Amino acid sequence: MEENKNKDILQSDHPAEQTIPAAEQGEQTPEQLDSKEKKNKKPLGREILEWIVTILVAVAIALVIRTFVFEPVRVDGHSMDDTLANGEIMFVSKLGYASFDFFGNRVSVFGNPKRFDVVICHYPDRGSTNFVKRVIGIPGDRIKIVDGYVYVNDEKYEEPYINDAYRTGLGANFNEVVVPEGQYFVMGDHRNNSNDSRYVGPIGRNMIIGHVVQVVFPFSEFRPVPNGLDVASK
Repeated sequence: MEENKNKDILQSDHPAEQTIPAAEQGEQTPEQLDSKEKKNKKPLGREILEWIVTILVAVAIALVIRTFVFEPVRVDGHSMDDTLANGEIMFVSKLGYASFDFFGNRVSVFGNPKRFDVVICHYPDRGSTNFVKRVIGIPGDRIKIVDGYVYVNDEKYEEPYINDAYRTGLGANFNEVVVPEGQYFVMGDHRNNSNDSRYVGPIGRNMIIGHVVQVVFPFSEFRPVPNGLDVASK
């Protein structure tokens, strides 16, 4: 009797040796895991819809950034030689020139283009084609060119960024004009190889869409594009 009692005590002292069902241990059986995976798995249609929504949101964000914040723009042509070369890619800030239409009047959010800024603009009757030019005259300015040199309100500007070879030819002289209110006079730095305000006239404020601030490609030509008044004499 005593011997049997001791056996019972020994058995109760070694609970780890007793087999306990997995469910009682708090573990999940393979059947339960399989059932859970099936329950958590999304229907194919829902998964596709989520991917589509994600892509659309990403595209919308990219469009907003490109429209209102900044955009990379490639130089096409030689009208801005030697400041910008054909094929270079520029970083164009749009936030600085952001504006909106308020009851028929164009209201600037952060400011207007300054004289001698390099800008991206559109031309009348040319749709959304981008042109890169330099602002020469702001509203109210009197602009003329004499022997290849620009005069603004009778003040002569040397423009050290202009190659002297570009001061000759058809664009060497231009009779004085007054820039109308709300408009800007733009020109290319290659003065005898640029279609600009000398031919298309001043352009509206709403046609200036961005400020060229940096050349970003090719990497070997990475450099800022300063306002013309900040360019040191050669």
